[in-house]
Amino acid sequence: MASLLEKTQTLISANLHDMVDKALEANSVAVLKQYIRDAEKNLDELEDAAATVGGEVKTLERKYNEYKKKGDQLDRNIDTLVMQGKNDLARAAQSELNTTRRLQEQYHEQWVRQEREYELLKSARLKLQARLVTIRQEQKELEALMELAKSKEATVKAIKSLDDLAGVGDSDIARMSESIRSRLDKASAYSEMYADSLDTQMDEALGSTEVDLQLEERKRRLGLIDEAPAAEEDEAEEAASATGDL
Repeated sequence: MASLLEKTQTLISANLHDMVDKALEANSVAVLKQYIRDAEKNLDELEDAAATVGGEVKTLERKYNEYKKKGDQLDRNIDTLVMQGKNDLARAAQSELNTTRRLQEQYHEQWVRQEREYELLKSARLKLQARLVTIRQEQKELEALMELAKSKEATVKAIKSLDDLAGVGDSDIARMSESIRSRLDKASAYSEMYADSLDTQMDEALGSTEVDLQLEERKRRLGLIDEAPAAEEDEAEEAASATGDL
């Protein structure tokens, strides 16, 4: 029983921070899982031992009470025998009482000792259960942290810059990087070319329109352009054409 409590104490006093550090360093929760397995096994042993010792405590308590009751009865009987002058019977009863009291005391001592051990086992069990709750929570948090780290590493690799890719030294990756660069350069050139062409066409179109409007306004001011609406001019031309036909 002592070795079981010592083993339990070792598990309870284990440095959780050290285990967590080792898990992070190894990028694995194996050390935590091993601790949990050991603690769970020890917890089962504690529960079995506590149940056994608890049963013994009840047995010893029952035996103590039985001998105490018997001793108290013998004590009363001896008083009666002495008062009746039955000294031989009183002497025999006193001898039996002495044996009964001795057994009563022995059962009491064993009961107290087992009760103390029972309480130690129950206390150790509660402490180990609490430690298990903590370490299981640490395991879940570490697993989540490691999964997040893996996800971030994958993301970093996915969005790694072309400069980094080109410099890793792998010829295939370097060629792929150069190919990507070439396509980007070509696309940029096309974009600039189309942009320049569109800008030129827009400038020319806007410029021509502005010049035409300026010349038309100048001609109108000089009286070189008839102010009559274009619709009236068309009607006059149609009328003159009809008259000529007659």
